[in-house]
Amino acid sequence: MTTDNKGYSVASDASVLETTPEAEAAAFASDAGPKNVVESFRAYWGRVRGGEGGALPAILGALVLVIIFANTSDVFLSKGNFANLLQQAAQISVLGMGMVFVLLIGEIDLSAGTAGGVCAAGLALALNNDGDLQASLGTGVFVVLMLIMVATVALAALSKLWIPAVIIALGIVVAVAHLGSTQLLAMFLSVAVGTSIGTLIGFLVARVGIPSFIVTLALFLAWQGVLLKFIGTGAAIPTRNFELVDKIENGYMPVVFAWVVWALAILAYLGTTAYRSITRRRNELSAEPLDLVFVRAGAIAVVTGIAVFVLNQDRSRTVFAKIQGVPWAVLIVAIVFVFWTYILTRTQYGRFLYAVGGSRQAARRAGIDVARIRMSAFVICSGMAGLAGIIGASYLGGVPSDFGKNTDVLYAVGAAVIGGTSLFGGRGKVRDAVIGAIVIAMIPNGLNLIKNISSSYVFLVTGLVLLVAAGADALSRRKPAEE
Repeated sequence: MTTDNKGYSVASDASVLETTPEAEAAAFASDAGPKNVVESFRAYWGRVRGGEGGALPAILGALVLVIIFANTSDVFLSKGNFANLLQQAAQISVLGMGMVFVLLIGEIDLSAGTAGGVCAAGLALALNNDGDLQASLGTGVFVVLMLIMVATVALAALSKLWIPAVIIALGIVVAVAHLGSTQLLAMFLSVAVGTSIGTLIGFLVARVGIPSFIVTLALFLAWQGVLLKFIGTGAAIPTRNFELVDKIENGYMPVVFAWVVWALAILAYLGTTAYRSITRRRNELSAEPLDLVFVRAGAIAVVTGIAVFVLNQDRSRTVFAKIQGVPWAVLIVAIVFVFWTYILTRTQYGRFLYAVGGSRQAARRAGIDVARIRMSAFVICSGMAGLAGIIGASYLGGVPSDFGKNTDVLYAVGAAVIGGTSLFGGRGKVRDAVIGAIVIAMIPNGLNLIKNISSSYVFLVTGLVLLVAAGADALSRRKPAEE
């Protein structure tokens, strides 16, 4: 001990800085996280009691719906209806995953449904006219479309959004060079148009400063007009004759291939999560307990394995044909889910997005380009709307003039919120949209199987479920503030 110039006793620098390995280990132990499955469960239950239920309410809600519909309809738990449910949820899942990014920054995109319709219309027109959009749209409309896409390339480049800029530019090449007669390139064009739409929305919201509610509400109406211009009132553009597009929702993976994909996915998940847990613990960082990793991987393997087994059974109602296998749409949803989950949880961009959603001011002080991050969220959302439009066109067998204008965007927002994503920003995961989409799809699927029940109940029940989810989100936000 030493004394300062006022006579007070103070610790010397050496004594303050002097630590032992045991002291350092003890200090780390408090921040290392749970050590086993029991501690992990207690920590999770503590978060649930604190209002952070995550996807738990949606999972419980799904179980309740399964019990209700299983007792009111003999068909609900059939193999054929299970496949139908997953196919019905595919479009909502993809659109909802894009919506998660916008909700994470505390914004909303009301135009995603009709934007997906415009993207799907571009796909269908390209396929049905040998890739010649100019002939199908007319020179004037085509030139305006290309000028808008060129402008959004410039806007994306100025905001240093290089990947969207490249996607839109390649989409222009596909359109101008009449390459859309190839189904894969036509689908790419659909995503490119969606990316262009998202760049425009993001610029108006993040750079110009117009509230997202106003911008996307205006474009929700505008895209309906564009669809009518592209297709015509009461008309539809068919896609059923194009095998690759049609098989997305109406084709099935070979049985052996489905099992191989399942096994590789489980092994990849177990390997990456176990490696991350081991290396983080070795480097004295907070990490999940290894036994929890194995328990979770086992649970996922059992649930998904049962699903694959059921879908691989013959569900045809006749003896003249076989219908079996996992729908290709399920694989697409799974790939998109894994990709965006990695982006959100394992990249700097994901950390920046959560930071902006938590507090724009704090993110700005930390050196994050807030406008660029906000703009990118709308780009992702509309790009995913383009992919959702492809899935929707495959499911319907064409693109009608009212594509996406009814409940698509409401279901997408509902799926994300019901799954656990906050409407206030900063909290949510990609998985929320998938879980919520299954719940959303389950409601009309189950109610339509009940005899003598009005279709009005579909909207009533869906609305009530969304209201409960939004209310739970609001209450969970108030509780920490009050404490």
